[in-house]
Amino acid sequence: MRLRKGFELRQVCGENVLMAEGLDTIDFSKLVNFNETATFLWEEAGRQGDFTVKSLAEALCREYDVDEASAAADVEALVENWKEEGILN
Repeated sequence: MRLRKGFELRQVCGENVLMAEGLDTIDFSKLVNFNETATFLWEEAGRQGDFTVKSLAEALCREYDVDEASAAADVEALVENWKEEGILN
């Protein structure tokens, strides 16, 4: 999987918000807010380029005190959400 081009993570009023660059990619009915962990995973996915649930879960385990099973389940749920939002290729 890869992050879809045209999205940038920005801080707006102290919140991490994913913003689209072009008008054709923006859905003004909702904003995608990221908590600290989702922000870490978004940035890690960008660093990895091609990533998997497993590779992000491993990075999550290195960064936070979390077991592999919990990390994998959390990353799987987040990646599914990103797919639904159309921000992954």
